[in-house]
Amino acid sequence: MRHKLRLLLTFVLGAYLLAGCTVSEIIHAETSPLEVASLQVSESLLLDVGILNFDAGVPEENDVEKTRIYPEVRMAEARYLPYHIKTTLQGTGFWGAVRVIPSADVSTDVLVSGLIEQSDGEFITVELQAQDATGRFWFEESYTMQTGISSYAEYRDRTQDPYQKIFNDFANDLHAYVLTLDPKDISRIREVSELKFFADMAPNAYGDHLAADEDGMITVQRLPAANDPMVDRLRQIRERDRLVVDTLNEHYANFYYGIALPYEGWRKRTREQSVAYRQSRAAAMRRALLGAAVVVGSASINTSGDYYSAERIAQNVAINKGWNSIINAFGQYRSANVHREEIKELSESFVAEAAPMVVQVQGETMRLTGTAEAQYESWRKLLRDIYETETGFTEVIQVSDPSRAQQQPQPTG
Repeated sequence: MRHKLRLLLTFVLGAYLLAGCTVSEIIHAETSPLEVASLQVSESLLLDVGILNFDAGVPEENDVEKTRIYPEVRMAEARYLPYHIKTTLQGTGFWGAVRVIPSADVSTDVLVSGLIEQSDGEFITVELQAQDATGRFWFEESYTMQTGISSYAEYRDRTQDPYQKIFNDFANDLHAYVLTLDPKDISRIREVSELKFFADMAPNAYGDHLAADEDGMITVQRLPAANDPMVDRLRQIRERDRLVVDTLNEHYANFYYGIALPYEGWRKRTREQSVAYRQSRAAAMRRALLGAAVVVGSASINTSGDYYSAERIAQNVAINKGWNSIINAFGQYRSANVHREEIKELSESFVAEAAPMVVQVQGETMRLTGTAEAQYESWRKLLRDIYETETGFTEVIQVSDPSRAQQQPQPTG
């Protein structure tokens, strides 16, 4: 009898050891130092950077229960993350004007675009690519990281976003690439950027100054004459265009600052729920394995005592506990799904549209409405109409500044 009881105990102990693995958490996430200019870079070597709103990466047939991708959150992230890249690049001192741009039609020296592949507060994967105005493709890279418990701690450095590593990595890679260019390359990029704007505004006069090959690479065929009066006018128009883009950036800034705190709260809570979900599943699996091992092990022992013998009672108790463990395991799986529902509820408040923008040209007031992208498209049409009718810009354009709340939450970057 003692031998059989020891065998039963061995089965139980083995089951506990088999299910002893746990889900571990990362305390401190990996970091990457941001490279910053130690000396002021010559203005002639500074390229302007335009960052498009990201592709949200929401599948066409998105099953939230399976993908855990909430469209409301992804659309918000597609506007939030580009603006944080803007603030990161601005802090390096290696670039000229850095703007979030509403369209690839905006004239800029370097164009950055991105795709959100994963973002759940714990893991972030973003595919970023950069190319310049000449069509030269700089690079495309997938940036990923895993946050830790300290990433959302109250005592952390609030100037650092929980995803800051990927922003710093991208900024460092962008700077590393521009270092491979010589001053002539940089000068040519700036020339092409300007001539593309000229050709867009006045295709009949400047459409043949650039040529594109079958690979999309753009080369300068000829430059405008040094005394061309149209150049000065188009440069004035370009400055007005930049003013409007800067104003739209205020809309993006309003959105960025407005969701900074709720977005961080969503990421923190989602990360906690993701970890808790995995731990619940792991615990349920351990409980199920333990129960199955106890049932199988107990049932395999051949007891010779009667129903009320100590040996038979010990066997029956072990079997019952084993089955209870399996039943409880399924209950734990169901409770783990509650975490997903909480994540879903936290995702419903992300909605943003740009406020209407009012511009005054030649004393005429025009109201641009819709999203920032729609407003800019209307503005470009207005620019072409102004140029075509030869009205020029003899008066200063007054652009309405979007109002910002008096108290802004502290951004994470």
